[in-house]
Amino acid sequence: MAEKLMKYADATKKYDVVFGLETHVELSTNTKLFCPAHIEFGGEPNTQLTPVSLGLPGSLPVVNKTAVDYAIKLGLALHCEIAEWSQFARKNYFYPDMPRDYQISQYDKPTNGNGYLDVELEDGTVFRVPIERAHIEDDAGKNTHVGGADGRIEGADHSLVDYNRAGVPLIEIVTKPIEGAGDRAPEIAGAYMRAIRDIVRALNISHARMEQGNMRADVNVSLRPSADAPYGTRSETKNVNSFRGIEKTIQYEIRRQAARLDEGKDILQETRHWDEATQTTAGGRVKSDADDYRYFPDPDLVMLHITKEHIEEIKAQMPEMPRERRNRLKAEWGLSDLQMRDILNADALDLIEDTVKAGAKAAGARKWWLGELSRAANAQGVSLEELPITPADVAEVEKLIADGKLNDKLAKQTVEGVLKGEGTPDEVVKKHGYKIVEDNGAIEAAVDAAFEANPDVVEKLKSGNMKPMGVIIGAVMKATRGQADAKAVTKVVMGKIKS
Repeated sequence: MAEKLMKYADATKKYDVVFGLETHVELSTNTKLFCPAHIEFGGEPNTQLTPVSLGLPGSLPVVNKTAVDYAIKLGLALHCEIAEWSQFARKNYFYPDMPRDYQISQYDKPTNGNGYLDVELEDGTVFRVPIERAHIEDDAGKNTHVGGADGRIEGADHSLVDYNRAGVPLIEIVTKPIEGAGDRAPEIAGAYMRAIRDIVRALNISHARMEQGNMRADVNVSLRPSADAPYGTRSETKNVNSFRGIEKTIQYEIRRQAARLDEGKDILQETRHWDEATQTTAGGRVKSDADDYRYFPDPDLVMLHITKEHIEEIKAQMPEMPRERRNRLKAEWGLSDLQMRDILNADALDLIEDTVKAGAKAAGARKWWLGELSRAANAQGVSLEELPITPADVAEVEKLIADGKLNDKLAKQTVEGVLKGEGTPDEVVKKHGYKIVEDNGAIEAAVDAAFEANPDVVEKLKSGNMKPMGVIIGAVMKATRGQADAKAVTKVVMGKIKS
């Protein structure tokens, strides 16, 4: 039976919203956190395994140094304090996708703690999200539920377990309770998650592909009567793997919890699951507290000692952070806030920058990636970066236009040819014989024919009414198969009507 919901505006007006996010980011190391098993997304199930990742008796873990360095990089990007000494602990719980029956994580001595991230909202408002910790742990395997809708456990008749992901290194970024968000809580959560994705990609420590499960979040939500009241009981919606899903989860939980509180009902401290099909959350198990996991230091792993000198070495390797980079490019390209937001919403910033680096002007690069190529990606149901065209190809098309070898129509046809797999822009141009008609005689002849076919338009042009100019230019373009230069045609037309 569907749960009762309060209107969102009423819920956020009546109750103070507190939320938190536990973001799991899989690291893009070549091997797992505690063993040399190779990592490859989409590999044959249960093939990327060693005795350590299977938790076989007598196998001993050895920490992956690259994963630790990646964690330090992320800690620096999140303004965290990097602990000189940190420790791995065993977190005991019994799931079929956890082959050891415990997870190796960090508990009271995490590598990164007490940080923050400033996130910028669409209207330019900057909201500071406080971060409790960003600790290192290994991932569990993956359950596939067979017989249910979309691989979910609801309605399934049996489950399959793939242990390939077991032992993959990840960072869990845990925020402190986020207060003061009010009705903007979903928006802030979405902006925060996008900022995390951009940071880990800039650091080159994770692919951060939510659809592949290597970035996901547990969403905690609670309500209280006022901002000075104690925190309410929270729900935790597990493993939400889309920005929109995270935003919708928070919105739904606010409405659901507000309706229950309004009726005098309790909020269960439980895990819940987001159902994309119904746009609802559903109850899972009663949520455990830290004591229930029986944490204790892992006896097979020594403490991590991170020296100040090593932190300085990693600081020297840090790239420009996404927010600073966006501000720099916005200034260099002369963009408004709205134009930059359009680029970010299309996930086109890297592609446009690479196109500019390949020789195109920013305006031209932006026009292609947000225009013709964006429409092509939407039609095919793929991302821009999945299109079979490179920034270098787009820059080459722009150069052909700048050199006067292509007009806009021919350039569009050239891009279509590249997308169809006909080769580079130069190869497409040569294959189809695309070139601008430069013979003034041919253009004049086409203009004369257009004048003869449209005497009423000619009279209007001669009287100073330039509105129907497009009729003549269109006729000339049709006669020249789109290969005439519009500026050259306009020049010939103007010369004839003035003579």
